[in-house]
Amino acid sequence: MAEAHQAVGFEFTVRPDGADIKLSQEVIKNIYLSGVTAWRKRAIQFKNGVLAGVYPASPSSWLIVVIAMISTLYTRVDLSLGMIDLIKENLPRLETPHYHLGYMSVQTGKVLSAILFATLLWLFLIYLLRYSLKALLSYHAWIFESHGKMSSSTKLWLSLIKMFSGRRPLLYSFQASLPRLPLPSVDDTIDRYLESVHALLDDKRYKQMETLANDFRNTSAPQLQRYLLLKSWWATNYVSDWWEEYIYLRGRSPIMVNSNFYVMDLLYITPTQRQTARAGNVVHAMLQYRRKLERGEHAPVRALGIVPMCSSQMERIFNTTRIPGIETDIVQHLSDRKHLVVYHRGRFFQVWLYTGGRHLLPSELEMQFQRILNDTSEPQPGELKLAALTAGNRVPWARARLKYFSQGVNKASLQAVESSAFFLTLDDEAQGYDPAKTGSLDGYAKSLLHGKCYDRWFDKSFTLISYTNGKMGINTEHSWADAPIIGHMWEYVLATDCFHLGYTEEGHCKGDINKGIPPPARLEWQIPKEAKETIETSYVLAKQIADDVDFHGCLFSEFGKGLIKKCRTSPDAFIQLALQLAQFRDQGGFCLTYESSMTRMFREGRTETVRSCTSEAVAFVRAMEEEDKTVSNNGTRLELFRKAADKHQNMYRLAMTGSGIDRHLFCLYIMSKYLRMDSPFLKQVLSEPWKLSTSQTPQQQLNLVDINKFPRYVGAGGGFGPVADDGYGVSYIIVGEDLITFHISSKFSSSETDSFRFGQNIRKAMLDIQSLFKPTNHKTELPLMNGVSKGHKKDV
Repeated sequence: MAEAHQAVGFEFTVRPDGADIKLSQEVIKNIYLSGVTAWRKRAIQFKNGVLAGVYPASPSSWLIVVIAMISTLYTRVDLSLGMIDLIKENLPRLETPHYHLGYMSVQTGKVLSAILFATLLWLFLIYLLRYSLKALLSYHAWIFESHGKMSSSTKLWLSLIKMFSGRRPLLYSFQASLPRLPLPSVDDTIDRYLESVHALLDDKRYKQMETLANDFRNTSAPQLQRYLLLKSWWATNYVSDWWEEYIYLRGRSPIMVNSNFYVMDLLYITPTQRQTARAGNVVHAMLQYRRKLERGEHAPVRALGIVPMCSSQMERIFNTTRIPGIETDIVQHLSDRKHLVVYHRGRFFQVWLYTGGRHLLPSELEMQFQRILNDTSEPQPGELKLAALTAGNRVPWARARLKYFSQGVNKASLQAVESSAFFLTLDDEAQGYDPAKTGSLDGYAKSLLHGKCYDRWFDKSFTLISYTNGKMGINTEHSWADAPIIGHMWEYVLATDCFHLGYTEEGHCKGDINKGIPPPARLEWQIPKEAKETIETSYVLAKQIADDVDFHGCLFSEFGKGLIKKCRTSPDAFIQLALQLAQFRDQGGFCLTYESSMTRMFREGRTETVRSCTSEAVAFVRAMEEEDKTVSNNGTRLELFRKAADKHQNMYRLAMTGSGIDRHLFCLYIMSKYLRMDSPFLKQVLSEPWKLSTSQTPQQQLNLVDINKFPRYVGAGGGFGPVADDGYGVSYIIVGEDLITFHISSKFSSSETDSFRFGQNIRKAMLDIQSLFKPTNHKTELPLMNGVSKGHKKDV
């Protein structure tokens, strides 16, 4: 045990002539170094906290203002308009029994008054700059302008943003300057909602919905809106806290597959085939990322490289766990934790991440992980499938946690898991994309999404998964943050792993090894029979869910973003319309479609819904399915495509700028529940199923790797489980200029869906839309890249 090894450094012996105390110099040295590191860390955090707190000013600017104010005392130019004299007169004075003199000299009083005035002026200027920047960031007309066309007002706005943003902002520098999420008007939201469902309902059902909407508009909506307006003034963000609580934490069904999502490794590259070496480099890179995160030293993510995004979600990447409850879960975020928990073949190990006040080196982490692989001990009774508790229903897990894991060794071991920096699984199988192996991407995705249902701790903010062939991946709990947050960290880690840390020729981590580091410690469990039964029940349910996931990974390499942009259209709109065409061909009809859009231009913003199945999209799809294949009809289809793409882009922009539909309706519904007001309209809206749920995985948030120079160092993206029992979940990533990956999920239990079939429909829809941009005029022809279409071959 690690505790036993550390105890050797301290010996205490009682003898007849007194006590004999021996201290190990190595232990004393480690204690000293740990203390030095801790104080250095506090000092850096304090310094960066001050820098972020006074941004967009700087501490040095305070000195400039003070010097300027003191200088006025000698030039007899009163820039304070009498304020310095007023402050001097009101400074506290000390009266003595014998002398009616001030506590300080007149000159000292003037200097102190000037310093106080300069400080107040400096703080006023900070708030003026901050609110000026907030006002500038509330301007969103730039996002609605056509690509490549920028108005004079937008150019001026961008110049002002650059000027007010300072030179080297830290991660949290812009937080206080981000505007609040605006509250849309009820009329706008209802009108947009009715417009969004018009194409999906027949005349009779649409009239019924219109009646419900107008009744709501004229009765309870004004009162609910007033309360919601009050919350929007008082709270930092009127949506995010309710979204986290009611959409995620109050859900009592399993979070595995239903909520958690996954992120894949590099698609084509595996830096080393050695499992423990790859895990060592990746974990060390994560520790580097965490250190910069805690100090706030990462550069803030900015749209166009200028407009800042909210960074609040990034605070909970590490040391975070979802704790189960009877009625609702909570998200527990702790301060810096110095260990992680590793799962391997049914055993749990605690691995310390620091020694002598520093991170373990990659080579030392590799040694620790190899020690775990070499450990031949068997799982303790009930330990093998223990993590299945996090994969089953939340209430049985919450009750079991209170009853069986609230005392003794079980409590200590569970605390070690839940307080760890993150959870690592050293898997016992190989995964990854192999072009020579059919279905390799499918198996890889399912392994990341649910694994064996007991070898990932689904409650941790993320579980890092390491495979025997050196491939990696992440399973992420969704309540604490959205996909771009974990994607930001993963991009940093992969770039650091491949281009900074590297490996030896034999595939091991670089660097020396301190073999005196105590080995990983086994966590101990004493699991009673009743707890084992709960574990088995959770596992059986989780296994049913996992076995029902029908997954297909589709690599679309016929063309990518490069060609789509030559068609003068948005890549996202192009893909979304292809998904609508594929959905119609697959299901013979249209359905309510969910596309996730971010609202991180606002403080504590998360996501909004873009309802991609518009009337314009329906008209385009119907035109594509007409039998007339003449060139003239293709012109009509292209015109309809342009209208549908423009409509989609406008809706996406509205969602990004706080004028979406669904989060507003969701909050009105929650408010109606608080006020115990019944609303048939809101009930109907919130009960509508999203049979097609889509999301785009962000790429190149950090730009650490030039994919034009290193085209094979690209990620495969990530995905999620199906949202509806009879629908599809589609995640896609636009990889560079010539590749788009689709992650498609559905359920085997549905006779209406087939993920592979839907993948082929997507491929054909993409090619059919692209063919609309191939006129007979050879000067403007846009041929297919890579020659002839690859047809219906399963590209995994």
